[in-house]
Amino acid sequence: MGILDNRVAIITGAGGGLGAAHAKVFASEGCAVVVNDINREAAQKVVDEITAAGGKAVVNTSDITNYDDSLQAVKQAIDTYGDLHCVLNNAGVNRDRMFASMTEQEWDTIMAVHLKGHFCISSHAVHYWRGQSKEGKEVSGRIINTTSGAGLQGSIGQSNYAAAKAGIAALTLNQAAELGRYGITANAIAPSARTAMTTGVPEMAQRMAKPEDGSFDHFAPENVSTLLAWLASAESSHVTGRVFEAEGGKICIADGWRTTDGVDKGARWEPAEVGTAVAELLKKEVPAQKVYGT
Repeated sequence: MGILDNRVAIITGAGGGLGAAHAKVFASEGCAVVVNDINREAAQKVVDEITAAGGKAVVNTSDITNYDDSLQAVKQAIDTYGDLHCVLNNAGVNRDRMFASMTEQEWDTIMAVHLKGHFCISSHAVHYWRGQSKEGKEVSGRIINTTSGAGLQGSIGQSNYAAAKAGIAALTLNQAAELGRYGITANAIAPSARTAMTTGVPEMAQRMAKPEDGSFDHFAPENVSTLLAWLASAESSHVTGRVFEAEGGKICIADGWRTTDGVDKGARWEPAEVGTAVAELLKKEVPAQKVYGT
């Protein structure tokens, strides 16, 4: 018995890296998994591993950036397994560049895969769950989004990626606030794990390498997957609108923006007075975490 018995999930970008780890952990907990990836061969390999271990999984190659095509992932989940309970938006790409040198295409690609990609399948799933709710059926829907430390605090050379990931965090808050009435929760994860993206950077590859002595593999992607399996379960119905961070054996909740007490003159500030007010604000502020790379 697993915490995801009799549940069905779509996991995007599940042909490798974190997505593949998520798919395997979900399946090991009893979940039927729709393994979505544009690389059919990679997705099939993950499906084969899951089924060989006695799990349930099918390949889906829907384009997450195409609204109409992404509907096929939801239809496949329902047609194959009879229901849908979770959409785990994991797929992503990088187009790293310093802002002054970034091209429009590099910006648009990141926005399409990350922001629009997080919208498309989730939108179709929400339509399905809302329909169930209106029919009087009990809904246990889960949206799990993937943000990043880059989106929470910025990252040098990744302004496009950071902006998209920050947008995903804000999207999660809105989804949680709007969709709870239908029995749907929405949470996000900022993972820190060994993936193709991280191992492509030499210093990160060295830092995140698997230990050769057989000790705890701190940066194994499965360490993140276990948190997501719980969030996808029926047990997590009381948790929504949170941004989690996961690395190794550590789980955190990221605090959001908060309004401070401020400085109130009780009247309109004159431009020459604003500097004094800002100086007072800066003196009392709790500084944000530093931007990665600074």
